[in-house]
Amino acid sequence: MGSRPAVDLAAALAAEIQAYCKAHANAAQAARYKRYFREGYDAWGIMDAKHALWTEMEPAWRQRFSGLGLRGFLKLGELLFTGGKYEEGAVAIRFLRPFRDRMDAAAVPRIARWFEAGIRNWAHTDVLCGEVLSPLLAEGRIALDDLAGWRISPHPYQRRAVPVAMLGLLGNDTAVPALLEFLRPMMQDPERVVQQGLGWFLREAWKKQPQPVEAFLLEWKDRAPRRIYQYATEKMAPAARTRFRKSRS
Repeated sequence: MGSRPAVDLAAALAAEIQAYCKAHANAAQAARYKRYFREGYDAWGIMDAKHALWTEMEPAWRQRFSGLGLRGFLKLGELLFTGGKYEEGAVAIRFLRPFRDRMDAAAVPRIARWFEAGIRNWAHTDVLCGEVLSPLLAEGRIALDDLAGWRISPHPYQRRAVPVAMLGLLGNDTAVPALLEFLRPMMQDPERVVQQGLGWFLREAWKKQPQPVEAFLLEWKDRAPRRIYQYATEKMAPAARTRFRKSRS
């Protein structure tokens, strides 16, 4: 690709990806998946894992545009998420995975731009967390404090990413009480998708260390949204769940 600036290379690759997806669009296939996305779903309809987009084009693009490097692929993600199409965002995340061992706190603000650009569904958020952010936290390449500002982001899916990414820390020796304290400012978040993420994390943390999680849930049971509790307590015995019902006025 010569010595073209990374931003130009990123724009060129984004254009290729978009042109390929448009040429292979399948409206019927896209319609099949809409029911999984209450927030809306804009896709080309290329979801088959055996499609050439994933098995041939993606690795070929990665090789041809290897000169982009980490910064270039982070910029590419901004461009692709701006387009709003599901597959384009998925490709951006897949491109980023091989760079995990080169990423540190400096990458976090660049990833944050993806949410500003257009991450608007739970699937992109959760895959980005599972494939990139959770491993970075677990490996100590980024610290929890690097995500502190995400807790008050104007973008709900960026806020959701905080508890979902933190799932990666539950396999370590990280003390659960410290994780709960980090989530404290989020316990009254009004957005459904954030509440689901918080409940998911609390449920998994409860499996590891039930005592501090139950104390935390009891503390918040009259103030936090009930959806958090729906997810957080779903693996508890029915009798145990009654402890976390909201007190009657």
